[in-house]
Amino acid sequence: MKPLFLRRPFRFGPSTVSAAGEGAGQGDTVLRIEGLTVRYGNSAEAAVKGVSLSVAAGEVLALVGESGSGKSTTADAILRLLPPQARIGGGALRVVGHDVLAADERLMTRIRGRHVGYVPQDPGSSLNPVETIGRQIIEMLEMHSDLAREELRPRAIEILQTAGLSDPETRLRQYPHELSGGMKQRVLIGIAMACRPRLLIADEPTSALDVTVQRRILDHLQALTETHGTSVLLITHDLGVARERADRIAVMHRGRIVEEGPAWQIIDAPADPYTQRLIASAPSLARHRPRASVRERPADAAATIAAAAPVLDVRHLTKDFDVVENGGQRRSFRAVDDVSFSVGQGETLALVGESGSGKSTSARLALRLIEPAAGSIRFDGKDITNATGRALKELRRQSQFVHQHPGASLDPKMLVSTIIGEPLRAFGGGSRREREARIRELADAVALPASVLSRRPRELSGGQQQRVAIARALALEPRLVVLDEAVSALDVTVQAQVLELLVEIQSRMNVSYLFISHDLAVVREIAHTVAVMQHGRVVESGPVAQIFEAPRAAYTRELLAAVPGQRDKRRVHGAPLDDIREAVGA
Repeated sequence: MKPLFLRRPFRFGPSTVSAAGEGAGQGDTVLRIEGLTVRYGNSAEAAVKGVSLSVAAGEVLALVGESGSGKSTTADAILRLLPPQARIGGGALRVVGHDVLAADERLMTRIRGRHVGYVPQDPGSSLNPVETIGRQIIEMLEMHSDLAREELRPRAIEILQTAGLSDPETRLRQYPHELSGGMKQRVLIGIAMACRPRLLIADEPTSALDVTVQRRILDHLQALTETHGTSVLLITHDLGVARERADRIAVMHRGRIVEEGPAWQIIDAPADPYTQRLIASAPSLARHRPRASVRERPADAAATIAAAAPVLDVRHLTKDFDVVENGGQRRSFRAVDDVSFSVGQGETLALVGESGSGKSTSARLALRLIEPAAGSIRFDGKDITNATGRALKELRRQSQFVHQHPGASLDPKMLVSTIIGEPLRAFGGGSRREREARIRELADAVALPASVLSRRPRELSGGQQQRVAIARALALEPRLVVLDEAVSALDVTVQAQVLELLVEIQSRMNVSYLFISHDLAVVREIAHTVAVMQHGRVVESGPVAQIFEAPRAAYTRELLAAVPGQRDKRRVHGAPLDDIREAVGA
């Protein structure tokens, strides 16, 4: 998907707003798709196969499905932003009364600006990194509005204010890298809503954000669209978000719509087996379902773990980093502040919290991948805080790390068999024949077919890549595996398979996990104990049941409340919708 600054631009300004009623009245269908088919290149199978959808004025339709189902291709077809190799093979597509497939580029520019707003999935790649936020907004206003030069800056400030950004004048002077993910997403929402479009297409608008930021962004987006009567096509793989935000849900699978209906009906009484599978796999829709291996833990297991020496025990860890501020001045930033936790044998401890809370830094400190400023680290009862040489090498053998994005952590030039066997070669794991047998055994343990071993990472799905990363981590039979957001980038069905795999391996091998996540719905399914981190400190810790059923810290309660799928669409967390409308200036 092209960054926003490379896309055909939207039109802003008074002249576009005045035309908002063109083509369709308030009670009409804003978007109608009939029998749409899209094919890429000479592919034998179409990416979109005979899709029919409609969105009424003021309605929110959620288009849900896994990666590759055809959701984003459908959205790009609506905007006529498909890549050159894509061909629309048939069907009809009308937006606000206009025939999109027959429209010339001049009409499409007007449709995109006057009637359709677009919020992309990845705010980081949708803004020009070398231009200030203000320059990017003003440039678009200069090109596509009738505003006078002296009106451009006030209008840009107004756009950011409407998007809910504090201190908009400062934001105008900042570059994208100086804003958080949530702030960048608000900038894109402000741009998309600037001319009060009849239809807003939001393509996974919050999938890369923490759950609390996600909730605030979606609340704000809902307030804006309901205030202005905007229809929304919400593209998401998260059925919890769809349940909470949509009037209707359409489920897409392998290019087809397999089920469509009111949101409550699709979630509570799904008819299609694929929809049933999606819902059964969604952690946010099954908040009280621990994975089998966790549920079947003997009643006295917790006492047994508590009595044994922990595999990992860290006390009072502290870590400071030097950061450079806008003026070029350096200051010290405390990323981890007096953190203590322990992981028992065969136990899963979840470190949870938002981005920047110190979770990953704490894990890297615990494995001595970075050095602490203060505190102690014990592994298998031995103090390894200052370990070097052979002791540190043994720690590397006994502890392994699985990263969030498997594609980025696997060497693209290596065969899968080479990747899995790499730790065996590095630590002298037997003869070549013994290593090959061990590689086949590991592939089987993570449910990878033998044919995968002769492929490269790019030839595998995201779930298969993560299984390769897990197999590599298990090669040396470690005592501890750190899983850093290891399932957050996966579709819900693949995520469910990987979680089941992890707990099955733990049950069989008695391995311990340090499971890092911002998603408490996932944590409830896999963890035995939880430590909640905020601003570099552990604010609460305890067994899963205690954290979920009787949280003491306000921050923990906020994280739990932000899990999507728990609220009715017409309720906005923390304030009535009318209050939020007033706050955004409606």
